[in-house]
Amino acid sequence: MTSRTLDEQETAEFGRELDALRDEVRRDLGAKDVAHIRGVIRFARRADATGRLLLHFGVDPISFVAGAIALGTAKILDNMEIGHNIMHGQYDWTRDPSLSGHAYDWDNVCAAEDWRHSHNYEHHTFTNILGKDRDIGYTFLRVAPEQAWNASHVFQPLTATTLAVVFEWGVATHDLRIVETLQGKQSWKTLWERSGPFAKKATVQLAKDYVVFPVLALGNAPRVFLGNMTANVVRNLWTFAIIFCGHFPEGVRIYSEKEAENESRGDWYLRQLNGSANIEGSALFHVMSGHLSHQIEHHLFPDIPASRYPEMAPRVRAICAKYGQRYNTGSFRRQLGSVVKRLVVNALPERAIPSAIGAA
Repeated sequence: MTSRTLDEQETAEFGRELDALRDEVRRDLGAKDVAHIRGVIRFARRADATGRLLLHFGVDPISFVAGAIALGTAKILDNMEIGHNIMHGQYDWTRDPSLSGHAYDWDNVCAAEDWRHSHNYEHHTFTNILGKDRDIGYTFLRVAPEQAWNASHVFQPLTATTLAVVFEWGVATHDLRIVETLQGKQSWKTLWERSGPFAKKATVQLAKDYVVFPVLALGNAPRVFLGNMTANVVRNLWTFAIIFCGHFPEGVRIYSEKEAENESRGDWYLRQLNGSANIEGSALFHVMSGHLSHQIEHHLFPDIPASRYPEMAPRVRAICAKYGQRYNTGSFRRQLGSVVKRLVVNALPERAIPSAIGAA
């Protein structure tokens, strides 16, 4: 389906309907939302403890695999459903310090303050605006024909695979703007100053997973070291897949800076809609993805608790249908396959196409 072009009045009405939905849900927030996030936090902590105990005291391959999976699950939940959503300010309305978007930190080498700037501010403000949203290909992958091609893109299938394995490190260094320093757009002094929070957080994470816990395990130190590494890689692969499926499959549109000038509220909503994609799945799948399987709803309502997205999605979809707008959704397999295809196709040089990606 190709989205219909809306006139100024229709765009305004589209925005008002989405504003009304947001306000309705915000008025309904309460105890069940707090119970949800606290329940996930408890489960993640228990999974973390279970995983570490199995790795520390087990000796057989079965307990190693079970321990790594339990620990990996804890890290996924901590990063996706808990950390990502709390740091978006989705629970600031509770006025609970432990759920504060400005105070929460996660089990990740990325410094929370760096992430809040590069993700909450840059990405969610300038979503899919080429030249302003640095999340488009994370500055070194070409995911759309509108991006200029260079010789390094030929290797991007391998580059993307490597990024998937070490994804937390890619996220952690994103706000340092290393590429800009290499291009002469940022001074080495500024890079050094930006590196402070990252270096501090990365040191703590590395020490925890690869020094402290292995040392505590004594003779089981190698097993714990490898188990922690496996859990981190499992988390990295999963988060990479979910995030790329929500941003880079076929049908996701790239905007020029000129197209995004003088946006109304309705225009902003349209850009968020056209710059995102959903992944279909079970309730468990949605929780394990941090409800970023509802990437469309997340970009429309980033400060609404993500657990509300499944109930909001049918209404968002109905509003989109009413105004002739495409609602990009598909299975995990379909969206991931589409992402892989785009990474391969855009690795090759071609003339940039100034139209929306995937538009029929």
